[in-house]
Amino acid sequence: MFFVDPLETAGLGNRSYLAGGRHAALVVDPPRDIDRVIAAAARRGVRIALVVETHLHNDYVTGGLDLARATGAQYLVPAAAPVSFDRVPVADGDATPVDEGLTLRAMATPGHTPHHTSYVLEEDGRAVAAFTGGSLLIGSVGRPDLVEPRLTAALARAQHASAHRLADELDDAVPVLPTHGFGSFCSSAQADGNTTTIGAERARNDALVKDVDTFVAELLAGLDDVPAYYAHMGPANAAGPRPLDLTPPAPADAEQIARRLAAGEWVVDLRSRVAFAEGHVAGSFNFEGEGQLATYLAWLIPWGRPVTLLASSASDVAHAQRELARVGVGRPVAAATGDPRSWVRTAEELRSFRRSDFAGLAAAREHGDQPVVLDVRRDTERRAGAIAGSVHIPVHELPKRLDEVPEGVVWVHCAGGMRAAIAASLLDATGREVVAVDDGFGAAEAAGLTLSHPAADAPARTTGAAPATA
Repeated sequence: MFFVDPLETAGLGNRSYLAGGRHAALVVDPPRDIDRVIAAAARRGVRIALVVETHLHNDYVTGGLDLARATGAQYLVPAAAPVSFDRVPVADGDATPVDEGLTLRAMATPGHTPHHTSYVLEEDGRAVAAFTGGSLLIGSVGRPDLVEPRLTAALARAQHASAHRLADELDDAVPVLPTHGFGSFCSSAQADGNTTTIGAERARNDALVKDVDTFVAELLAGLDDVPAYYAHMGPANAAGPRPLDLTPPAPADAEQIARRLAAGEWVVDLRSRVAFAEGHVAGSFNFEGEGQLATYLAWLIPWGRPVTLLASSASDVAHAQRELARVGVGRPVAAATGDPRSWVRTAEELRSFRRSDFAGLAAAREHGDQPVVLDVRRDTERRAGAIAGSVHIPVHELPKRLDEVPEGVVWVHCAGGMRAAIAASLLDATGREVVAVDDGFGAAEAAGLTLSHPAADAPARTTGAAPATA
């Protein structure tokens, strides 16, 4: 009997997989923190014999090379992937033994990247699982615009063809096990559910139910912004990432925190947005430790800028350090835990700001306060509806566009509160008076705020990153 264990990396919206038989297993698209992969194999009592990559990843630093070296496993990488380290190059149709009765067969499925390869696990010659990486996802496909702008249209067509190849060659009952689609920006749309099969995708996936021209046109029109750090992931993975260092950062006291802020380094407060608003170090930024910490911090920070972490506990720091390492953010230079009053030299170095909801914003407008309403959602979100008269600057563009925010008290909102808290902290660090709207956008109209649909027909922009190399 075979098994397949998904390994979630929820903060990045990805999955890796441990799969195998009684004695040996393979790992598909491993995360950078390989200790949890090794632990999963130990729980199963199996040896990791193969480590395989479906493609050079654009959204995280792989742990594949490190895992293969640590376990002695063969490292299978698509032959056309431009890497500078030794590996087993894999071509379409290659079959590799895994365990007794289990074989892994490579299937070329270009589209997410030119070299993208899916892998079919076969038991006694029968396909029992398809690891589709960034090709066929749950209800969607991997986006085709992360490699090179001039290749995007051709790769979109290749995605359509690859999806059809998978559907044509595999039985309806075969599970589809993608890497992306659970919140990753590598997906063209988010997963509708957690599991799927070839048959289920045949019935609903746009790549399989629409003709190629319609599919390509709609796919390209719906592409969202690209996180800036993606530009660094492909080159890091092609070069071969170094082993991960998760040793705790040096402790920082109030004097050191002040010096680092004065030097232009980033001091990041990992506490909840509620706690941050109530009291925080002036000049620090709020990126909550839970949720999409790695995505948004890596997206906004100038690449390579030193980071100091502030948190309630050492475990919160350790969690954040692991999350950030997955996307190549360097080891934090320092950290402090405990109460924010211990992070400052004087009480004057503590700041706070107000929080409210959309009903509070509506009341402020009715009272004639004339608040500046700042919408920090992405373009695609705003086109579905926006508060009339609001200013729009997506949160990932805000650090470079702070001078575009009009004078006055700024009420900042997003879709649910997390990004509004980030934006509020960026503005607060400059001395602006802000109110963070901690509310779901669905409550805006019910609160009496008028919605408009700006630029409803405008195409989505892809901003914030140079083209990745892979």
